Amino acid sequence: MSPKTEVFEKHLDRYERWFEEHRNAYMSELEAVRELLPGGKGVEIGVGTGRFAAPLGIGLGVEPSERLARVAESRGVKVIRGVAEDLPLGDSSFDFALMVTTICFLDDPEKALREVNRILRPGGYVIIGFVDAESPLGKRYRSSGSPFYRVARFFTVREVVEMLEKAGFCDFEFRQTIFGDPDEMERPDPVLPGHGKGSFVVVRARKCKNIGRP
Repeated sequence: MSPKTEVFEKHLDRYERWFEEHRNAYMSELEAVRELLPGGKGVEIGVGTGRFAAPLGIGLGVEPSERLARVAESRGVKVIRGVAEDLPLGDSSFDFALMVTTICFLDDPEKALREVNRILRPGGYVIIGFVDAESPLGKRYRSSGSPFYRVARFFTVREVVEMLEKAGFCDFEFRQTIFGDPDEMERPDPVLPGHGKGSFVVVRARKCKNIGRP
C-alpha cells in the first residue's frame, strides 16, 4: 500500500468528518462538478467514500483503499479495487471519467491521464475537480500540517491543462467555486464559469486522440 493510500486508510473518520463540518463547501464542489457532468456511462476514479459518485448517480468507481471502498459501496457505488495509473477497465468502455481531488494524490498523474484516455470512447470526456495551487486555499493547504496534504502535490490550472493536452484531450471548459474560507461559509458559494478566482476548479476536456498504454 502506498503512503498516499495509507493516510486515507488511517484517517478515514477524519476524512469523512470534513464533509460533515464543511457541508457548504462540499455542496459547492458537488454543484460545480454537476454542471460539467455529461450523460452516458461513467466511472469515478479515486471514488473514495462515494461522496461525489453517489449523489451524481455514478454507479461505478475505482479506489485503492479497502476501507474507503467499503464506505462507497454502502452508498450504492460498485467499487473495483485499483489505481489510476493502471486502471482495471477495458479500452473504450466509458463516455466519461470523473476525478475529484484525486489528481493531487497520484504517483504519476500523466500516466493516469493516459489511462483515462484509453478507457474512454472516442469523443468521451474527463472531468477533473481540484484545488488550484495558486488559489488562497491551495497555498494554505500546501503549508498545512494535515496528514492528507503532506502527501499531496497541488497543481495550477495551467499544469493540469498541459497534462491533459499531452494525454490527448482538448476542448476545455471550466467551472470555479469556493471564493473564501471553507471554515466560514454560511451557505454554498455560487458556481461561475472560468477559473482564477475560485479555489476549487473543475475542468472538462474531450478525448480528441488515442493515447493508450505505451
